[in-house]
Amino acid sequence: MVAGMSAAIIAVGTSKGAFVLRSDERPKFKTSRPLLTGEEVYSVAIDGRGETPRLFAGSSSFYWGSAVRASDDLGKTWTDPEVGNIKFPEGAGASVDHIWQVRPGGADEPGVVYAGVEPASLFRSDDNGETFALVEGLWNHPHRPKWQPGGGGLCLHTILTHRDDPQRLLVAISAAGVYRSDDRGGTWRASNTGIHEVDQPDNFPEYGQCVHKVSADPENPDRLYMQFHGGLFRSDDFGDKWVELNGGVPSNFGFPIVAHPQRRDTAYVIPMDSPMERWTAGGKCRVYRTTDAGESWEPLTKGLPQQGAYLAVLRDAFCTDGMDPAGLYFGTRSGDLYASADEGESWKRVATNLPPILSVRAAALD
Repeated sequence: MVAGMSAAIIAVGTSKGAFVLRSDERPKFKTSRPLLTGEEVYSVAIDGRGETPRLFAGSSSFYWGSAVRASDDLGKTWTDPEVGNIKFPEGAGASVDHIWQVRPGGADEPGVVYAGVEPASLFRSDDNGETFALVEGLWNHPHRPKWQPGGGGLCLHTILTHRDDPQRLLVAISAAGVYRSDDRGGTWRASNTGIHEVDQPDNFPEYGQCVHKVSADPENPDRLYMQFHGGLFRSDDFGDKWVELNGGVPSNFGFPIVAHPQRRDTAYVIPMDSPMERWTAGGKCRVYRTTDAGESWEPLTKGLPQQGAYLAVLRDAFCTDGMDPAGLYFGTRSGDLYASADEGESWKRVATNLPPILSVRAAALD
């Protein structure tokens, strides 16, 4: 938690490169020139464990394939790793299509960085993102041959480490569901109990659910919030069981879900109309907030368009900056970036006419 500060940085990944926005006083931001041009940047991350922030970008080039790039000067320059610094070992019979998630490890694991890719698999780096190795336990899971892709592909898009125990990992895969490890990735088990799958012979299968995003409560490390393809869910035991929470939102469909960085029981979602339309519900851009762990929700609309707003916000394009009061940020597929410096009470469009936004991350700046 960073209290009493206002300077912030936002990293934005788009379908045609990346951008970095800086602010000395939220929510006023200045946008960089285009970075990593010619590359699809499906994922960005900001690692604040060192003396200076390190930015990561999971990028894909038509010519050079996929790589995890890093910047130690807030995006001015980026590493140019050897082709395939993240790749499957020979004999795996797969190649990396996109890097959907880059996630620094916990504070007590300096140098550890995780990456989730398509086809669904997890990679781990122990040298601060320079090289990555496949987490074999998940790749060799007996369920994997039966996993089916969601609309965006067979992607591992969420990686969470338990705040109090780095041995415990949780990942979410579209459309395989949630998997959990209690031994630092050595072995894995499906963790989808309670998540229904509509219009299927088995409404509560062991795996195969189309999970869109999972976020962790800051105060209760065992409490998780999920945006599912057809509902909102909560777990109070780090994914062992899930309960459905659908009251107070205009639609059960959506992509991102974000927990408040300091306040327990508080989370945010952006509902979409349906799996067919996939735009903000009712043509109104509304962020919904719960302060009671999902039992009820309230709309936050000040500064957001409420007429003719058919916007799409992808699963990784909504985040907080970890500050106090919390800043919130989301980007749209139409290239607009919105920011709030007061925990969602009011919003301002801080960038427009960007390429389609795929990923957004933010952090405090000293």
